[in-house]
Amino acid sequence: MKDKITSFRDLRVFQNAMNTAMDIFHLTAKFPPEEHYALTDQMRQAARSVCSHISRAWRKRRFKTPFIAKLNDSEGQACETQVWIEFARQCKYLDDDTCEQLNSAYEQIIGQLGKMISQADKWLIKSQPKQAPGSQSS
Repeated sequence: MKDKITSFRDLRVFQNAMNTAMDIFHLTAKFPPEEHYALTDQMRQAARSVCSHISRAWRKRRFKTPFIAKLNDSEGQACETQVWIEFARQCKYLDDDTCEQLNSAYEQIIGQLGKMISQADKWLIKSQPKQAPGSQSS
């Protein structure tokens, strides 16, 4: 990973969420066709939304409240994805080990999001001090 984070793509939480969403994409490709517009789409959409809300949060860093709100949305989508994983387990579309691995990945993502929320000030864009009229910057 880079030393300096310049994009949401540099965030470990985004990378973890993207990797897990791609795992879900590949796993759900094997679901029965009758689940295409139900479980498959719901599971994929929730997993993708975790990533998209992280990217939106990144752009909201000028203001603490919207930044935290988008991270909370991402956290909620991660929890929703865990519900769809449980449905897939109950329907026998995914085995217990796969579900445990996915749930563990989402627990880590939720923990990373929670840490960002609790340390929101660290991530905010600091406003630049205004220069006095007639002064020059170096």
